[in-house]
Amino acid sequence: MEKLSNDEKNNADLKESELLYGSYQEMMEMQLLYNAAIKQITTKLEILNEEFNVKHARNPIHHVEGRLKSPQSIIKKLNQKNMQVSITSAKRINDIAGIRVVCGYLNDVYNIKDMLLTQTDIKLIKYQDYIKEPNFNGYRSLHLDIEVSVFLSDHIEKVVAEIQIRTVAQDFWASLEHDIRYKSNKYIPQDICDDMLQSANEIAAIDLKMQETFIKIQNI
Repeated sequence: MEKLSNDEKNNADLKESELLYGSYQEMMEMQLLYNAAIKQITTKLEILNEEFNVKHARNPIHHVEGRLKSPQSIIKKLNQKNMQVSITSAKRINDIAGIRVVCGYLNDVYNIKDMLLTQTDIKLIKYQDYIKEPNFNGYRSLHLDIEVSVFLSDHIEKVVAEIQIRTVAQDFWASLEHDIRYKSNKYIPQDICDDMLQSANEIAAIDLKMQETFIKIQNI
């Protein structure tokens, strides 16, 4: 099979983007909007992390990662949901803008959630607690779909983004599980799925133990 040249690949990507956005300009405007939302939420989290450090002499957030879905990923998700491939439909997807917040301890996850949701320009759209009620495969994380105001030069846009808040231990398991399950084209037998679930439960127990140890040290 003949490989596409860089120019041909770029043109193919552009055509696929235009299928979603209608024009290159609309694509750029949408990417700007959702990138702005990621920057705004990330800044809020950085400020909260610094404030917590001033008050309690430690940082609850280990690190923050932001990512923007590619046009190809958006089209794939729209097709999976049997939705029309258009910019209007795309804006109904809550995770075009995604922010992952990795915290040290379980309590930090809920503290960050509470601090973020008290801000007046943040509106909670959807709440899923996969820590208290883990997913079938053992996945644990706190998911918040939130609406944030993005201030542009001549108007304000309301943008929905997905925030995943989890501990370092939960992030460790989720990252490796994603590589094993979703980045592999191989069929995963049930016994391996069971092994991964057991690992998730064992890591969760260690996560809880580390928090208990931390609290004991704080109380000394």
